[in-house]
Amino acid sequence: MSGKFSFISKLKYQFDNFVSKGTMAMISGLGAITLIVIMLFAGILFSVGVHPDSDTKFSFWESIWVNTIHVLDPGVVGNHEDNWPFRLFMFFVTILGLVIVSTLIGLVSNGILNKIDDLRKGRSFVIEKDHVLILGWSSKIFTIISELVIANENQKRGVIVILADMDKVEMEDEIRDKVGDTQNTDVICRTGNPIDVHDLYIANPFDTKSIIILDKDNENSDSQIIKTIVAIVTNPQRREAPYHITAEMENRKNFEVGKMVGKDEVELILSDEIISRIMVQTSRQSGLSVVYIELMDFGGDEIYFCEEKSLIGKTFREILFEYEDTAIMGIQYADDTVEVNPPMDTIFKEGDRVIGITEDDDTIIPNAPEKIELEENQIVYTEPEVLESENILIAGWNDRARYIIQELDYYTPPGSHVKVVSKFGDAEKTINKLRSDLKNVTIEFEVLDTTDRETLESMHLGKYNYIILLCYQNYFPIQEADAQTLITLLHLRNFTERNGEKYKIVSEMLDIRNRQLADITSADDFIVSDKLISLLMSQVSENKFLMRVFEDLFDADGSEIYIKPAREYIKCGEPMHFYTVLESAARKNEVAIGYRVVKESKNAAKGYGVYVNPKKSDLFTLSDEDKIIVLSED
Repeated sequence: MSGKFSFISKLKYQFDNFVSKGTMAMISGLGAITLIVIMLFAGILFSVGVHPDSDTKFSFWESIWVNTIHVLDPGVVGNHEDNWPFRLFMFFVTILGLVIVSTLIGLVSNGILNKIDDLRKGRSFVIEKDHVLILGWSSKIFTIISELVIANENQKRGVIVILADMDKVEMEDEIRDKVGDTQNTDVICRTGNPIDVHDLYIANPFDTKSIIILDKDNENSDSQIIKTIVAIVTNPQRREAPYHITAEMENRKNFEVGKMVGKDEVELILSDEIISRIMVQTSRQSGLSVVYIELMDFGGDEIYFCEEKSLIGKTFREILFEYEDTAIMGIQYADDTVEVNPPMDTIFKEGDRVIGITEDDDTIIPNAPEKIELEENQIVYTEPEVLESENILIAGWNDRARYIIQELDYYTPPGSHVKVVSKFGDAEKTINKLRSDLKNVTIEFEVLDTTDRETLESMHLGKYNYIILLCYQNYFPIQEADAQTLITLLHLRNFTERNGEKYKIVSEMLDIRNRQLADITSADDFIVSDKLISLLMSQVSENKFLMRVFEDLFDADGSEIYIKPAREYIKCGEPMHFYTVLESAARKNEVAIGYRVVKESKNAAKGYGVYVNPKKSDLFTLSDEDKIIVLSED
């Protein structure tokens, strides 16, 4: 078969194979050709006896040198006026030299451009240590980067490495546009598939401080995340020290598989369940969302752990009063288990660590005054208010709705009623399955256009205690789903202003960037979005044990954050310090961590009136309408 091809065809084929080997191979080939040309013409020049100077003895080595100079430096023509044969011969050699040098310059230039292009593609190995590696790309990444930049402010240099199946330059442009100045944190982008072991190697997961795996914004997100975890922990080149991996899961069934694969090296966040719990808790307690944001972001006070020898032997109740600038909320025991608001008589032991809300990790120090004078006459004890049955409206539908209904059944008093309205009728099947398991609430479903103003007005919204708006995430693209929710939210806001109706609204948005469109400077209708999960992932990536704390806070069976009337703890209208509030809450087996001033609830500059971890010795006055923020089991 090979005989059918001409010599020229074979030569072209061999040349194509040679060129495909790259710039260095072509430069090497050009060097070999140049050497052959120099030797050939040196031999010819010596053999024919054409010398630059007829009076000078001209050796073969001198012939090689003259030809080399004319090939590599075409500008060297020489001044031999009486030796025209030599001039003509060297002129021909110079022409060949021009071709060779021009080709060399082109090859070098092309090689440099190719190398720059390769670097722009983001395929070079990352030589960093103790960096945060983010695998994947979604709308959450901008909040995560912003939070990590704040977390790195007290470090000399921080590094964030991103590996995603996107163009490197495009990633850098988006980060520059949406995050802005990253200060002392370097953000390094690489292009690759996080599931591919070879691509994963480029981002250097072996020397990371922590790894964050983002969801893929599609229905196969959980399976893709599990594959990524497998690619990391089963890599033959993996490090001996355990990884610190944080990832998001949507389905609890996949959660179990992810934990089985990653074991103690991975912290999985069940996003749908957590968002559902936050939405239910926020809808029932005005301002609670602001407290969660305060605890989850790095901008204000955060949750820190500290091992303090001076506390050994003291009870948890005594420890609460040991700190002036830190709100103690729990204990991490020596076996690494965490308990928020443990029994007041719990003894702090060797190896235990206090969990506190404070400004930074170096401010969690026992610095309370030696003598604390409690204002006993300002402490009151009242029976908790008797809860009455509630009416709740859920407008919209997505996969989180069933978790929300289950949470409402746990929190609401018996006899409560939940009405679900949606543009789509397929929600009825899920609701019918839930009915038999509900204990405290009854539920009904109706197909209605939740964006139609006349339809909303005909529903007599004033009879509902609170309204939960859900995005049509399963039916529309993200931006369209958010637009539908925004339309409904704008109608409801207008109704409250026009009719004076007093129902609370908690609204969900999918894209963080749409939150500003719906922000009405009110903590009551806080927009729950991907930002909460982004903040949580950022916190857990810095300290894996924070996941235990938030799991306890979000768990209906553990201690949670409540915002209760101040009149249940202290006499309102009189100046006092926070130690008095702390004492009153401790007598109820609760931990006070802050308070809320209702008259500031629409003032964004003052944090919507929410004050977490106030300085305990400072005097302040609360009114009958104001609230105390506590950790409590009910």
